[in-house]
Amino acid sequence: MEQENVIIIGSGIAALQLAKNLRHDLNVIIITKSKLLSGNSNMAQGGIAAAIDALDSPKNHYEDTLEAGRYHNNAAVVEAITAAGPFLIRELMAQGCAFDHNSNGMLKLGLEGAHSKKRIVHSGGDATGKQVMNFLSYSLQKNIVLKENRLAYELLIDHQANRCYGVKVKRTDGGIETYMANHIVLATGGCGQLYSYTSNAASVCGDGIALAYQAGARLADMEFMQFHPTLLYINGRARGLVSEAVRGEGGKLVTENGFKIMEGVHPLKDLAPRHVVSQTIYSYLQQKQPIYLDISGVTRFAFRFPTIAQLCKDNGVDLKSKRIPVVPGSHFLMGGVCTDLYGRTNIKGLYAIGEVARTGVHGANRLASNSLLEGLFFGKQLAGYLNKQDACTAMMPPATTEIELYEDNVKLKLPTTSEIQKTMMDRVGIVREEADLLRQKEWLSNYNTEWSLSQLSIEQIQTIFMIITSKLITSAALIRTESRGGHYRTDYPAETKSWLAKTVIQTKKKDDIHEQTEIAVAT
Repeated sequence: MEQENVIIIGSGIAALQLAKNLRHDLNVIIITKSKLLSGNSNMAQGGIAAAIDALDSPKNHYEDTLEAGRYHNNAAVVEAITAAGPFLIRELMAQGCAFDHNSNGMLKLGLEGAHSKKRIVHSGGDATGKQVMNFLSYSLQKNIVLKENRLAYELLIDHQANRCYGVKVKRTDGGIETYMANHIVLATGGCGQLYSYTSNAASVCGDGIALAYQAGARLADMEFMQFHPTLLYINGRARGLVSEAVRGEGGKLVTENGFKIMEGVHPLKDLAPRHVVSQTIYSYLQQKQPIYLDISGVTRFAFRFPTIAQLCKDNGVDLKSKRIPVVPGSHFLMGGVCTDLYGRTNIKGLYAIGEVARTGVHGANRLASNSLLEGLFFGKQLAGYLNKQDACTAMMPPATTEIELYEDNVKLKLPTTSEIQKTMMDRVGIVREEADLLRQKEWLSNYNTEWSLSQLSIEQIQTIFMIITSKLITSAALIRTESRGGHYRTDYPAETKSWLAKTVIQTKKKDDIHEQTEIAVAT
């Protein structure tokens, strides 16, 4: 059993920004499910949104974020993060992080969907995530200890004190390790792998959501899943992301015969909010009409988008045709663990930052390139808070702890990963309706998730976490009887005033395997 000051679970941009900015006298461990640089942040092709241009302003960025989020956002949090954007970019530049500049030596700013101004800062063209993650990882100090290939499967909670004091993890060889600290931070990302088509890394299965839920943390906005409009689509499978920046540079979505599908659908056409574009593409695919991204209007495509060009080449797409076959896929969870402006949850000593957190910044639909900005902002916010705390010894466990009893060789009845992904895509995906949601809720209820996880394999634990997170999304989608942002229901196709300021909040009942749900005024 190891004792530290801070434990960070996850290794994306929020986690590394936090670790980089923590005091050097703190003992810090980063626990990651795979390798340090194998998550979503490292794969991010888009850039970082920040109102840097003289013709732009944080107020414009604020208004665009609210519009994309369909005014379900926490306005105070949006104001804080958009105001901080320019400073965060300039700070990284001053520290040595390289960003793309134009021939005049000014930052090269791109345009993406639902943005009213060019404000997307890139590094390495379409490799911003990789570049920034490399910079942050090189900046980590010697007080940071990295533990790779370990799945965090249980948060240790002193329920009497309502405090998190540790975490149990399982190694790939089946060994179990326990870590204790004053501060436990969830930075595990979202849950894109719940769906058959996704841009997410293979490790992003909703682990942090399930961990927090099982521990008694409050969750909110789980019905709001963003589907990115353009994933490379080859032989019935999504093969990788085709950045929205391609449409920002002139790419158009077309049918086989060249019809531009976004004409007349939204004033911003191909750069409409992601849920609008995804739903439009989905409607054509349902009619067996394949959709392509026409790149004939993009100047020097392979130079501007080298990562995407290589992705196409690796999958046999001839860029001379000027068309890339695309399909929408799960991309980003707007909901998650409820936190305040410093990442604090309703459980003392437990924090959440990045995509696993629900801060209210994204509302019902995330504005493009606000995710890396969110990670940078909340990583630094939490670091500032923790740096002011006493660097005392780790929390000791409560005087009485529950003894874990279980039988060896328990045979679990669990679905396959592909079964979860297919049913979620078909029933709780881009377009939803009550009958499908009820069918999925019933199907998921067939699987018991209340097991002593220590005896199970990593694969079994991950499947259980996927079931828990799927149940939360499905239940929330049933409750919200309207369409807003990333949540679209054919039986309730319009936004309604009665839902405008309301949030679906889910927590696990104490001494009960069922969830309790409340409808609260959004904050």
